[in-house]
Formats: sequence, structure tokens, C-alpha cells
Amino acid sequence: MKSYNHSAIEKKWKKKWGNNLYKTPDKKKGAENFYLLTEFPYPSGNLHVGHWYAFAVPDILARYLRMNGKNVLYPIGFDAFGLPAENAALKRGLNPRKWTDGNIAYMRKQLRSMGASFDWSREVVTADPAYYRWTQWLFLQLFKRGLMYRKKTEVNWCPKDKTVLANEQVKDGKCERCDTEVEKKQMEQWNIKITDYAERLLKDLDSVDFPEEIKAAQRNWIGKSEGATVKFQITEHKTQTNHGTQNKKEVEVFTTRPDTLFGVSFIALAPSHSLAKDVKNLRAINPANNDEVPVFVADYVMDDYGTGAVMGVPAHDERDREFALKNNIPIKNADFASTEIVGKFSTKTIQYKLHDWTVSRQRYWGVPIPLIKCEKCNWVAVPENKLPVKLPEIKDYVPTGDGKSPLAKADKWKRVKCSSCGASAERETDTLDTFVDSSWYFLRYTDPKNKKEFAGRAKMDAWLPVDFYLGGAEHTTMHLLYSRFWHKALFDLGLVADKEPYARRMNRGLILGPDGHKMSKSRGNVVDPDEEVKRLGADTVRMYLAFIGPYGETGSYPWDKGGIAGIRRFLERVWRLQSKLEMYEAKHTVVLQSVLHQTIKKVGEDISALKFNTAISALMVLANALEKETSISREDFSVFVRMLAPFAPHMAEELWGTAKCGNGSVHRASWPAYDAQKTESESVTIVVQVNGKVRGSFSAARDISEANAFSQAEKLPAVSVWLSDKIISKRFFVKNKLVSFVTS
Repeated sequence: MKSYNHSAIEKKWKKKWGNNLYKTPDKKKGAENFYLLTEFPYPSGNLHVGHWYAFAVPDILARYLRMNGKNVLYPIGFDAFGLPAENAALKRGLNPRKWTDGNIAYMRKQLRSMGASFDWSREVVTADPAYYRWTQWLFLQLFKRGLMYRKKTEVNWCPKDKTVLANEQVKDGKCERCDTEVEKKQMEQWNIKITDYAERLLKDLDSVDFPEEIKAAQRNWIGKSEGATVKFQITEHKTQTNHGTQNKKEVEVFTTRPDTLFGVSFIALAPSHSLAKDVKNLRAINPANNDEVPVFVADYVMDDYGTGAVMGVPAHDERDREFALKNNIPIKNADFASTEIVGKFSTKTIQYKLHDWTVSRQRYWGVPIPLIKCEKCNWVAVPENKLPVKLPEIKDYVPTGDGKSPLAKADKWKRVKCSSCGASAERETDTLDTFVDSSWYFLRYTDPKNKKEFAGRAKMDAWLPVDFYLGGAEHTTMHLLYSRFWHKALFDLGLVADKEPYARRMNRGLILGPDGHKMSKSRGNVVDPDEEVKRLGADTVRMYLAFIGPYGETGSYPWDKGGIAGIRRFLERVWRLQSKLEMYEAKHTVVLQSVLHQTIKKVGEDISALKFNTAISALMVLANALEKETSISREDFSVFVRMLAPFAPHMAEELWGTAKCGNGSVHRASWPAYDAQKTESESVTIVVQVNGKVRGSFSAARDISEANAFSQAEKLPAVSVWLSDKIISKRFFVKNKLVSFVTS
């Protein structure tokens, strides 16, 4: 028998499978559709181990579902626009398109090395004009609906990337891409009214199968607060030149505790509040008791939450207390206001922490915003028959740093006629946030070649909502939230049939370096999957990643060189099992049949629950049992190979053929069925009690008779000592579990 040559086997089967084995029809006779989705990759460089974890491991579920009769769509594509690709291209002096296209070509080759069952015929690339034509079309539908607006607002500005960031892209005050300290700027920006959907985004979480940690993260980010707004009249403080002139200014505050109105000792404004510059001369009048309190500017007051002003109640709020102590402000321990009193001075209000989605980006590598600025007509949509507005080729891709996109330099491209009045006008030169591209990509997978629509309704109805969506925890309050909003907006427009895009969502864990830290070149702990595939094989790598820990739990798992070596040894043992194959039917013990059917049951249940690690453990137990046999029947080996197929697709395909287990591909074979009776162990452990206390146990054949059970129990030395010189007054027997004696 030849040794296990993973290189030859994997090369052979990749060539034979080609692109046709996993091409998914929209309908398959007798098969229910199942849409399995993973977040598509960003082509900023070579695949890393995290990509393998994201795509190769869920492929186990895809293959298992197909073997169980499902018509599974498992698509792939590339989230090709955005900052990382552009920055990498600029660093190398390359055209961002050339850099991105080159990466995509290389990553396709790497993705195919996984042996994942992608339907490559449905591939989408967000930087392809055939795709972003529909990104622009969908943007215009929301624009016409009134969900887009442009206004000067305070934005997060990354001085290194020279672009605006959404709040969700700022982590601890820093750019989540480059870790640069974010600055605040006033800029004209396009915003999408995601806040109009805040309540629906909250409420509809009850209708989807998401883990509680995902729901909690979205609820916290949306940040619903029920409270009241209270109006405080503003007066100017008496000075030598100012004698306290009363004016008509007022400030509104939002509070979740209107009952603490009598405890107000100051008003705090956000730094950007319209009254902030005059704060030294201002006092506020408490409407409940006419007390005059000072007005301050405080960094802890957010301008984008509530009204940008809060009433300081240091006796009942920790942040207010810290501010009061720092500024020598009195702390009032006032009685709580009654509901009736509060109602005279306040208005019931609901506030959300969520704010509108800023989608303008001052970068080149993105979707051109399909709008025209006309002096007469203001902002006008590009006619739909003129889409796509293609990203022009320009020589200078470097951001200007003055808040303008590099496209502002493309004079010939940006100068156009107004599509409404025909006057001279200019194109919008900002590009769209890449999260707009990814808010609808899963819809395009259902109908990727459609030139007349973003996707045909019948094809979307065949697959949506997505049955199961797997992704990274870092996207819980970005992509996942954005795409849920986008889908709801399309639902309101009658463009999709479902109010939620994903029926089920689960986040995966994180693969760390061998040192237990996040992989990085500076640490020298990066694991190159290409090298591991070359050395040990794709089947070994994907099976090790499945074995490293429970997939459906967001834990962190260090790469273990010993662990992956152990998986390789297991596959070599499986390969050697061929030597035990009998040409004709071999005879087997009842014990082997029991283990075989127990394994079929457990592996199937564990794959369904994403417990790939324990499923592999069960296969190892079965392999041990098979190794103890002098010979293995072709039928039993066929069962083992079919269970191995989702985990090690190349080896399983080779064994299926060489062992002549069946016709065609193992990946088109059905999952083996188990006999429930044979899943029960042939031996059981009987516990023995004397006067209610456990005194021993013994192993016996399943379904041992009551008489034999009593006889064996009495002979146990650890039991007989408690029965000697005693009269057994009662005996109890629980089949296959317990013998109990009561003595007197």
C-alpha cells in the first residue's frame, strides 16, 4: 500500500472537481434550499489562518447538509473597495485597482487550496462596475425615499488615513484601522437616517436566532433610553457691566431621572453646544423651584446623545458627583419629585445612543456617490440609465488632507450637465463607505449575473432570508447592524420580501499565534497557512482548525504545533486502515457495530451544533476500534469514509475511489443512517447500594436479569461485608442501573 501523499492527492482532486461539483441550482428536486453564508474576505493581502478558520471550517457544515439532502448555497466573493487596499497600494506606488485585482487573483488560488465547496459561479467583487452599478442604484432608492441627507456636522477625522470615520469605526478614541488618535472636525457629509429605524432594529432582534451576546451588543449600541426633556430658562450672570438682563434663551436637557429635578445643582453642556462659548456668564433657572444654577461645559456630555445638555445631579449620579467635587459645586440631597410635579415641567421622551450613519469618504478607492450638485437644483440623482458612474482612472490617488477626495482633482470627470435642468454642474467627489458595499452583497449572490436588476425577486425568494450567517465578533455593531438596517429600508421599498436578512447568526472565535498572542509580523508569531498546507496538507490544516475548539463560541485558541501534528498522525492512521479491507464481507463483533452506530449519531449531531472538535474525537474513537479488528468490511469502511468526507474532503474522495466504496463522488453520497438500538452500549455499569449508601458497582451485559444482578451484587467483596450477619428485608432493581438492598 502506498503511503499517504497529501500533495498528489489534493492536486488530483482539485483538478477533477473543477468548478462544477458545487455549482448550486436555485431549485433541486426533492431538496430543501439552505443558504449558508460567511462574511466575504477583504483582498488586502494573502490569506492568513483566520481566513481558513472563517471559510474552511464552516465548509464542514455545508458538506454535511448536502449529504443530508439539502440544496446548499455556499458562495464566495470579495469586499474589494476600502482603506486597507488603497493604503497598501499607495505605500507601493501602485494603482489601487491593480493592487486589488492582483490580490484577488492570488486569494482565489489560496481559497481553492482549502477544498471548500464554494459555488464559484456566483462570485461577486464589490469593485466590479457590474456590482457597484447596483450599489449606486440602491443608494439612489434610499435617497429618493428621503433617507439620505447632507449637512455640516461634527465628524470623526483620521489624520493618517485622511478620511471621515463612522462612530462604529472609532475604538477608544482611535481609528480602528490604523490606531491613530481621531480628531473632531466640522464637515459637510452625506448621512443615512439609520436612526429612523432604531426601534425596529431593537424590536426585531426578538424574531431572529442570534446568541444573546450579539443581541445585547446591538441593544447597547443602539442605546434606547426612556426619560424626559426639561426646559431650563437661561439668564446672564450679574457682573459689574451686566446687571442680570433676562433673555428668552433656554436649554433643553434629557434625563432618565426627572424625579431628581429638585437635586439639580448645575447644567453641563457638550463642548459643541451652541451656548458653550458664552457659558461663563450664564445661569439656568430650575423650573421646579426657580433655583439659579451655574452652567458649565463638560467633556463627559456627548453632543450626539439627547440634546447635548444634561442636568447635574451630583447626589444621584457618579459622573455628576465627580464633576461637582472638581469644580466646588454644592451637592443637594433633595427629595424626589412626585410624578405629578415632574409632569408640569417635562415631556416624556425616548432617546437613542445610535446616530445617523455617515457614509461620505474622502478617498479614491470606493464607489462614486451617484449625485450631482447643481446651483439651481441643488443635489440631483444621476439618471438610472447613466449608471454605473465609473471610478475614473487618475494619476494622483493621494488624499489631499483638506477634507476633499482625490476625485476632486479629476476636473474632466466631475464637470457634467445637470440631469434636471441641463445647467453646468459637478459630480459629488466623495466615495461611499465600504460598509455600504457589504450591506447587500448576500442578495447579489442569489442572482450575480443579472444585468437588469440587483437581483431577481424569484431568485431572492428561493434563498432568503439567509439560513445561517457566520462572521467575526468585530462586525456585530458595524456590518451586521448596517446590513440589517439596509435590508429593512429595502423591505419598506418593496424590493425584498423579508424584514430581516438573516434567520440565524453566530460569531466565530479567534486563532492566536503559538505564543498565545494575536498574530502579527512584529511578534514573529504569524502562521502561514500556505506553508502548513505544503508541509502537512489542506485536509490536515482544516481538520486541525475544526479540532482546536468549539466553533460557535467566541473564544481565543492558540495555534499548537503539536496539535496539528496529532491530526496529521490521525489521518495517516486512517489511510492505513485500507490494509484491513476484505474483498468480501468481513464478520465483526457486536461491540464494533455499537461503536459504529454511536459514531454516526454523535458526529451528525455535533456537526449540526458546530461542535466539530468533539465530532472529530468521535471519529478517532471509531478509528481505534477499526484498528483492533483483523479485517474491515467495505460497507463499514464506506460509512467511515462518508463521515470523514466533510472534514478531510481530498483524502475521503481518494479512499472512496481506491476502496471502491461507491459510485461517483463521496461528496454526492448520502450521510449514513444509524440504528438507534445499536447506539446503545452492549455493557452497562450497575451501581450497588446497601441501606441507601453506594457500596460498589459492577459491569454486566445490557438487560441483565434481576436474579443475576442480585447474585453478582451479593458476591462483590465491597458489598458482602455489609450484608454478612444481616437479614435482607428488601431488594430493589432498576434495569441496567441499580441494585439496592435494605437490611434489618
